[in-house]
Amino acid sequence: MRNITPLNIGFGNFVIADRIVAVVDPLSSPVKQLIQEARKKGTLLNAAKGKKTRSAIFLDDGTVVLSALSAQAIARRLEESHISKGKKVMEVSFEEQEE
Repeated sequence: MRNITPLNIGFGNFVIADRIVAVVDPLSSPVKQLIQEARKKGTLLNAAKGKKTRSAIFLDDGTVVLSALSAQAIARRLEESHISKGKKVMEVSFEEQEE
């Protein structure tokens, strides 16, 4: 059975934390293309309430949710919700390596 933990993504909007596949900055060209495709398919939800979109949340069913919160803020909330449930959240770092 799937865990149904709501995650606040701003302005009283929530998504189910366990359905999140990725939280990304919406400004890169590939992400903009994915957002446009979701808009055409009818799978785009804008939860930014007229504010600047600062993150795109991709769900496991193909839905894309736009939020006014930054990807870092949502990731922090996601981590906090998983820690309170005793789960481990994978941390990814993109630091340059010295050669």
